[in-house]
Amino acid sequence: MSLVFNFEEIAPRELRPEVYELEGISRASVEAHYRLYQGYVAKRNEILGKLAAVDLGSANQVYSELRALKVDLTFAIGGIKNHELYFGHLGGGGGEPTGSFGALVKRDFGSVDAWRSDLKATGMAGRGWAWTAFDWDERRLFNYIGDAQNAFPVWNATPLVALDVYEHAYFLDYQTDRASYIDAFFDNLDWDVVNGWVDQYGIPSS
Repeated sequence: MSLVFNFEEIAPRELRPEVYELEGISRASVEAHYRLYQGYVAKRNEILGKLAAVDLGSANQVYSELRALKVDLTFAIGGIKNHELYFGHLGGGGGEPTGSFGALVKRDFGSVDAWRSDLKATGMAGRGWAWTAFDWDERRLFNYIGDAQNAFPVWNATPLVALDVYEHAYFLDYQTDRASYIDAFFDNLDWDVVNGWVDQYGIPSS
């Protein structure tokens, strides 16, 4: 028996012009990083095409084509979603968070400095990603570590800030100086975009 379902191929989202003109993160670094994202999109499409014909009866947790494809699909889709968040909120002027997200940060961390210090430390401790996300069960922000594109998903939490700390995000500009890259990341965040996500998802800020 094979898995018969309909799926549509997706295309990579174009970057806003501002993302190519960041402070402290070079155009060459952004372009190389964007090609990685394009690869995740291509693999997502390829894997879904292969899943349409996979033999469900051969599924096995030690090794099977279904397992291999399903595991790699989560990695590809994680790479897409993480990078769409990452690129989506770059291109701004940074500075102190404003609006509804700023209010959430001050409420849940006590101050912007406390939030920023905690997210930077989370990024230094992570192997791949750090996120600020709103937890719908506790109804507050947390900073989370994700060691890979498909590692440590936190259910019922909506990411609002996505910090990529894989070496590919900063090595061209900073070599092994991850801390300076994280500072540059903060300097380029677009709070209008982040506040738009808060509004889009109906996240309560009080």
